[in-house]
Amino acid sequence: MARDAVAAVFREEHGRLLAALVRRFGDLDLAEEAAAEAVAAAVAHWPVRGVPPNPGAWLMTTARRRAVDRLRRDQALATRLAVLRVEAERAEHAPPADLADAGGGVPDERLRLFFTCAHPALPAEDRLVLTLRCLAGLTTAEVARALLVPEATMAKRITRAKARIRTARIPFRVPGADELPQRLPGVLLVLYSIFTEGYGARRDDVADEAVRLAGILRRLLPEREVTGLLALMLLTHARRAARTGADGAPVLLDAQDRSRWDRAMIAEGAALVPEALAGPVGPYGVQAAIAALHAEAPTFADTDWTQIVALYDVLAAIDPSPVVAVNRAVAVAMRDGPTAGLVLFDRLSKEPRLRGYHPYLAARADLLARVGRFPEAAVAYRAALAAAGSEPERALVRGRLAELELESESGEAGTWT
Repeated sequence: MARDAVAAVFREEHGRLLAALVRRFGDLDLAEEAAAEAVAAAVAHWPVRGVPPNPGAWLMTTARRRAVDRLRRDQALATRLAVLRVEAERAEHAPPADLADAGGGVPDERLRLFFTCAHPALPAEDRLVLTLRCLAGLTTAEVARALLVPEATMAKRITRAKARIRTARIPFRVPGADELPQRLPGVLLVLYSIFTEGYGARRDDVADEAVRLAGILRRLLPEREVTGLLALMLLTHARRAARTGADGAPVLLDAQDRSRWDRAMIAEGAALVPEALAGPVGPYGVQAAIAALHAEAPTFADTDWTQIVALYDVLAAIDPSPVVAVNRAVAVAMRDGPTAGLVLFDRLSKEPRLRGYHPYLAARADLLARVGRFPEAAVAYRAALAAAGSEPERALVRGRLAELELESESGEAGTWT
């Protein structure tokens, strides 16, 4: 029971605990070691003495004492951290009022950790693993499983990322109002990357963590695009129970049992969409509006593809990427028929960034099958199979290839989501 209590407290308090320790001591390694020792102490003492009235404060006090003990034993480390702390304080400037907490004080320490882990000076892969490790509280082994790499490789990657923070003297602070428009998209991209990693691999635990972190970020920083990202995650993740059949095989959107969708999560996400669209719209807000149309349609046949295409037109104007163009082409195919979609796909065929992009290859194969061009569809499915990044994606493509090889004329390919 006490061990379960430690796990529950640690999950809730980990980001706040680690952020406060980094803020005070200026070193991620020291903060993580102190936090881990505090949890170990809780596991040892709480079964005997009982869970304290304020377990989060107990962990914080214990972790700070362990960190101080470590500094007393290691004078060289203490000296180095003192220098880093002076530099950080010189770089620090007061946060704007809209980033302050409800009491008008300094923002929650976790907000500083969000921007530290997603600093533009760090490579994209480092931002992702640091956010999972430090803010989501996943172990190195859990991060490795989430990103499908060996644990030893992930341990080296995390160590390297922390070293880069020290070497680059990355400040542990919330950016000022003049920096926020430039820095916030990087933080949101990290969170969205975590979500898509979990969603694509059917790893609900990873997707859950991304949703939880997005909720924390929105409470700390209620910007429109933060709200849009949270809404998008909620509306998409609400379909998780219907995305896999009883046999474990993936189920596409048009075949999903919508009674298994999480209606409470859909309602929560849909309620955020108007807020995300109140003012100049951003890409996450528009994508959330598209997700809401999918989520609120009673059946697949009732989906408002006309409005979805219009929203993709808006999205293409503010985020003119090949991925957006592919999604718009799929929506056009659903509105106007597969032949119209293939015309758009043919226009995208020379885009080098799409040659190994699984959703593009799979959707094109799907449309070719729909118009009866089965040999071409088989070639396209094999290309999609080679580009698939997860076993669920490969399973879907293998199923489609099996249908084509059996020359099944009655089965219609589903919509790739």
